[in-house]
Amino acid sequence: MNMEHELKKNSKELPILLAQDGPLNGSRWIIQDEIAIGRDPSCTVVLTDRQVSRFHAKITLSDNKEVYLEDLGSKNGTFLNGEMVTKVKQLNDGDLVKIALIQDFLFFKSDATLPLAKKKHTSVGRLLIDRRARRVWVNEQEVIPPLSVQQYKLLLCLYDHEGEVITRESIIQSVWGVEQNLGITEQALDALVRRLRDRLEEFDQQHNYLVTVRGFGFRLENPIYEKE
Repeated sequence: MNMEHELKKNSKELPILLAQDGPLNGSRWIIQDEIAIGRDPSCTVVLTDRQVSRFHAKITLSDNKEVYLEDLGSKNGTFLNGEMVTKVKQLNDGDLVKIALIQDFLFFKSDATLPLAKKKHTSVGRLLIDRRARRVWVNEQEVIPPLSVQQYKLLLCLYDHEGEVITRESIIQSVWGVEQNLGITEQALDALVRRLRDRLEEFDQQHNYLVTVRGFGFRLENPIYEKE
């Protein structure tokens, strides 16, 4: 009886992975050593969606009780708090792990921290950019065909300063470069903004991501993605 009590006590002190907003919503796993996530039936966490790689990512509990997340070369990426995982990352209480934009997981250090961490967490935005591969997702859909070079530079400039108003001059310099921007008119910038708006609207007609601030510039509004 004492041994059973000790096992329950130890399990409550172990870190937890909780599935949220996806096909595994509500499921949870205690991280005792390593958890493999992927489409292959041998994985600890199995996601059958074709956007998920056979061996997509893994979460490891180290000897010093720290927990680490690693992408295993997946095709559609692993995200930590909205950022593409390109190297091994340490997980902190309340972190959001997203697998291929299909399944969300919340990480908790233990059962005791779960309620607090759940209140603390906020979801990622509806627009995501993978800088490494120059890929863009809107409303959980990858933008295909990809944006033009100028459209991508414009979006990245605003994405890196989300919520801030960026002047026309700063945007022109970011998109066309210091040496080339002397001949760029405001009409050319406005035309580029319209084309980018049209592309984003193909994937999300409910929201205007590119907001014009008259007499000054533009800003990106990237709303939180929340499923019903």
